[in-house]
Amino acid sequence: MTRIIFIRHGETEWNLLGKYQGQTDIALTNKGKEQAKLLAKHFPEKELSAVYSSDLRRAMETAKFVAEKFSLEVIPEKSFREMSFGEWEGLTYKEITAKWEEEMKCFMTRPDLLKIPGGENFPTLQQRAVKKVYELVKKHEGETIAIAAHGGVLRTIFAEALEMPLKNIWRIRQFNTAVSVVVYGETPVVEYLNDTKHLTLDNAAVAPTKVDIFKV
Repeated sequence: MTRIIFIRHGETEWNLLGKYQGQTDIALTNKGKEQAKLLAKHFPEKELSAVYSSDLRRAMETAKFVAEKFSLEVIPEKSFREMSFGEWEGLTYKEITAKWEEEMKCFMTRPDLLKIPGGENFPTLQQRAVKKVYELVKKHEGETIAIAAHGGVLRTIFAEALEMPLKNIWRIRQFNTAVSVVVYGETPVVEYLNDTKHLTLDNAAVAPTKVDIFKV
């Protein structure tokens, strides 16, 4: 078996503004860094063999706090990048809806069917992310590893583990620095999802903002 600790990145300025980030390389806010520090301090595992991350800055910065705790280096993986939002990147839900009303309705109700203008679709995202997950499962047989990524990517990975249709991915929440655990053996077993209790143990000021821009 391989135990994978999945981590969503910490807060960014675009999270606060409700902007779709996609593959735009946005850094963590100061609060996002504090969230990542608390995650590392109260990390739910005592040992890690490796720490992987999307190569985008917000995920890499989050992963580095965890990696440093275990004296590891972060291994960047492009396959764990967020979905490309194409022409939607940098726009808010309201701005997108004003120009692409029908496409946004499809995005919310049948995300499995929509290809974002100039961007990716969820089946493509899931395929590239899950393929890399299983490569790491094989490489780290019998070990525990961490992967830092993004809300959209993680939803597709969990959907595959749960054999959930992609049309239902909005039923899964992912807050900043949320921790989720999946054990990969003969079949994947999801132990828990979207745990952010580490943000409430020392300083309530860094608790996650309960906003999910995918479902504003």
